Amino acid sequence: MSTGRSRPLRSQGVALRPETLPSGAFADVIAVDGIEFPVEVRRYAASRGYRLRMDSARHMLRLSIPQRGNVERALAWARDQQDWLRRQCERTDNRVPLVDGARFPVEGHEVALCWLAGAPRAPRLEGGRLIVGGPQESIGRRAVRWLKAHARDVLTRETLALAGQHGLDVTSVAIGDPRSRWGSCTSDGAIRYSWRLILAPVHVRRATVAHEVAHLLHMDHSPDFHAAHARLFGEDPGPAREWLRRHGAALHGITDQT
Repeated sequence: MSTGRSRPLRSQGVALRPETLPSGAFADVIAVDGIEFPVEVRRYAASRGYRLRMDSARHMLRLSIPQRGNVERALAWARDQQDWLRRQCERTDNRVPLVDGARFPVEGHEVALCWLAGAPRAPRLEGGRLIVGGPQESIGRRAVRWLKAHARDVLTRETLALAGQHGLDVTSVAIGDPRSRWGSCTSDGAIRYSWRLILAPVHVRRATVAHEVAHLLHMDHSPDFHAAHARLFGEDPGPAREWLRRHGAALHGITDQT
């Protein structure tokens, strides 16, 4: 596949030689059946080849290359992956832009994003509607900020409550938007979650909280860890894990990008 003439590689408006492009920079775009996807290049010291991944939630491609890899050659390889790219587009066409009238879940219950010109700018949840006022063109960003704040409050409260019930110490609770995991826990008790858990049903979110709190007891996925996870959750967490496997991609499709 080709996107036409190769574009100069740039970072903050400065032309770069391919070998000097910094990790994490956007190198070019690749078109798939006329739809363009920006390509972010990541350099990894341990990488021995090229790896291409589609981030449908952000409508972009991530290209991993060796630390000293040539970006132009890597891009040429990526452009040749047309069949794979088409399959990914078909499989991950689940973007839900947060515009007026969009429907998406909050704690597992469907709500509609509703723009009212005379309503306050700050979103508020009323029944089955998330009502937002202010400029219509920015309601998606404000809806995501509200969802993140709601996620931080709920996940912090539930994490500290569960840990406290079992005499465990949590040093901090934070949220982010990782693509490959729903939560993480460090050996010093810092727990971090995907904010998108606030979109999932309550039992799925609480199973994830129990998972991360269980890591305060066992920093592995041994049988002892899984037993602790089930004990903290109070039931078999398997159905919650299966729900995330089946529906996690849809949660990542909810975006403030139109």
